[in-house]
Amino acid sequence: MSDSASGATATGPAPASDPPGLARRTGALVIDWLLCVLVAGLFADPARDGWPPVLVLVVEYAIFLGLFAQTPGMWLARIRCVSDIDGGRIGVPRALVRGILLALVVPPLIMDDRRRGLHDRAAGSVVVAVNR
Repeated sequence: MSDSASGATATGPAPASDPPGLARRTGALVIDWLLCVLVAGLFADPARDGWPPVLVLVVEYAIFLGLFAQTPGMWLARIRCVSDIDGGRIGVPRALVRGILLALVVPPLIMDDRRRGLHDRAAGSVVVAVNR
């Protein structure tokens, strides 16, 4: 069976048709945040200074979403962030924009009917469930 017949994209397994719920998205973010706090603890004191984990989160999103369409937390939650146009990777620049806006907290709280926050709309991305 060819990739086009199976529905697989160049970035991995075919996404499910329904957007993932907020519990999966929040769970992925919590996992990513805990990892960022641990990494930031290698070079700063996250309990005293709150910016290092935020910076690590933005860099994590830029690299992981831009290159792999998933952060470690998204991989565990079985979701991915892909281009709204073609379902492929969004690339590092758009992932960086998405990460910066996510760090502002407010954009993710304003969602449309497809559960796309302002950060997703600005980056031209959509979070989808992954069938494995």
